[in-house]
Amino acid sequence: MSIFLSVFPILLLIVLMVFLKMSGDKSALLAVLSAALVAIFAVPNMAGFAPPEGFGAAYVGWAFAEGVLKAVFPILIIILMALFSYNILLESRQIEVIKQQFTSISSDKRIQVLLIVWGFGGLLEGMAGFGTAVAIPAAILIGLGFSPRFSALVSLIGNSVATGFGAVGVPVLTLAKEVFGSDVPAQQVQALAGDVILQLSALMFLVPFVILTLADTAKRYIVPNVLLSAVVGGLSLAVQFAAAYFIGAETPAILGSIACIVFIVLYAKFTEKKDAGASKPALTGAQIGKAWAVYGFILVFILLASPLSGPVSGFLKSTLVSKIHLPIYAEGKTFNFGWLSNAGLMLFLGAFIGGLVQGVSAGRQFKILGNTLVKMKSSGITIISLVAMSAIMSHSGMIAVIANGLVDATGSLYPLFAPLVGAIGTFATGSDTSSNILFGKLQATVADKIGINKAWLAAANTAGATGGKIISPQSIAIAAAACEQQGQEGAFLRSAMPYAAGYVVIAGIVVYCFAALAL
Repeated sequence: MSIFLSVFPILLLIVLMVFLKMSGDKSALLAVLSAALVAIFAVPNMAGFAPPEGFGAAYVGWAFAEGVLKAVFPILIIILMALFSYNILLESRQIEVIKQQFTSISSDKRIQVLLIVWGFGGLLEGMAGFGTAVAIPAAILIGLGFSPRFSALVSLIGNSVATGFGAVGVPVLTLAKEVFGSDVPAQQVQALAGDVILQLSALMFLVPFVILTLADTAKRYIVPNVLLSAVVGGLSLAVQFAAAYFIGAETPAILGSIACIVFIVLYAKFTEKKDAGASKPALTGAQIGKAWAVYGFILVFILLASPLSGPVSGFLKSTLVSKIHLPIYAEGKTFNFGWLSNAGLMLFLGAFIGGLVQGVSAGRQFKILGNTLVKMKSSGITIISLVAMSAIMSHSGMIAVIANGLVDATGSLYPLFAPLVGAIGTFATGSDTSSNILFGKLQATVADKIGINKAWLAAANTAGATGGKIISPQSIAIAAAACEQQGQEGAFLRSAMPYAAGYVVIAGIVVYCFAALAL
């Protein structure tokens, strides 16, 4: 009964959004309410739960407060600023130049979509994470004339593999500390990062193929799609593995995406030469620089805030940091938010300065920011409710009950299902990092019980979490907001569900086969 009650809020959310087609904000509100009721009335009074000392209604209330804080700082701020950056491009009309540039690179829709979603989207994920790689590519695709449904779907699918090393490697770095302790040596982090890449290797070939196929379903493109995805996937695998194994967890998504962008552009130029009908509008360097000023400045500021900048990053992370101690926290633990180091500020600064370069006045930019905030009302409710739900489920032990039940049910076949645990974590929390915090230690403990390398099984949590990201309600809400399709979250979820399921199944097979060979 404890397992059913623990999973009930998630099942309710799925039923409301997928089958009853209820809007994301209403579904999320009912889901978080159900989680709170289970936590207050069932968790303290029913066998199978192990609530912390002093657990009760007040405890649940503080867990909800923690969820609100996590939703606003930084998730909603980042989403707001990502959408703000795109709206600046609309206001300055420089989005038209970007469209022209993408179409000048190639008139082939498949190449355009792959470049934007897999290349540019992967770079955004590696730099910033937190929904930017869904919001910005989806918005650009709509600007190029693609439908909102398609733009959301391919952006969600594309925002999968790279999330394992999103936000400059935070998910894997966090996982390493959870599994091996805060003093984990750099060599161990590198090895763990390499394991994640190996588990995602098959998906690095399959995801580009799916993106290409969705962009144009014509049968004549099947062979070209196979060949192109094989090269792009192989390049991603080689560069990311080298970066992970020899450098660490910070750079695989960044360097892999840059390598793919360069290759796709070169491939497009080579193949476009053979197409006599291709049009290549001439763009000057100044025009291109002005059009990309917003995203260019964003990347510069994100790099300054990342560990790659060394002392600059250290200064930003240690200055103007708000620390809030909640009653449910252990002594000395706080909720921290860096006002200077967060990706939201970097997005704002990049967009604001880039907007000035593009001729949008400061006053007009603040009006655009206000209008963007108003349009985010329903998405904000959705995201706050979902993050609060995950906080309640985590603090009450409901998520642990779900995972432990799965372990008990699978036994020696657990490696096959290990990615599913990670996917559940990301679905519930919207974050690969949060999934690793919730289940990283659990995966390592199970590995010890069944005699499997714990680094390998811990890495499986991240591999599965990247698949869960495709259907995370938070990602769905971000996609809906970016496409200005609020209320269509259920439809987006239904479209993405089969791809996420296939993704997690493939990850599970890879994890199990490698584990079996090792045994």
